[in-house]
Amino acid sequence: MALFRPHGRGHIIAEINVTPLTDVFLVLLIIFMITTSAMVKPAADVDLPKAAENETEPKGIIVTMTPSHEIYVNERLVGGDDATLASVLRDALDRAPDKVVVLAGDRDVILGEVVRVLGLAKEAGATGFALASE
Repeated sequence: MALFRPHGRGHIIAEINVTPLTDVFLVLLIIFMITTSAMVKPAADVDLPKAAENETEPKGIIVTMTPSHEIYVNERLVGGDDATLASVLRDALDRAPDKVVVLAGDRDVILGEVVRVLGLAKEAGATGFALASE
């Protein structure tokens, strides 16, 4: 631990090499961190129910938008005219059990187009909106 070196006229200076000491402290710190994370227990033992994967068809209508300005309502191509799109949305929302519009848009679709379609869906009677993701 201590190195004794002659210094000048018979004086000995003791120096402590801190590198091994630092290594020991870091190893101890890591050991304590691992053991304390293993010792942590939840506040109460709770038997949580298992959830089944949801494989049912989504409720509501699905509006798909492509970067080439094509709009599909429930996988059916709709013309780009606002009046046509509004009437198709209104008909689809009337048949839907809940008035939710799920918007599935490509990442390259312009935001203004998305806002326009959401506005038309709101006017057609949609009460909720959702964004589809992978």
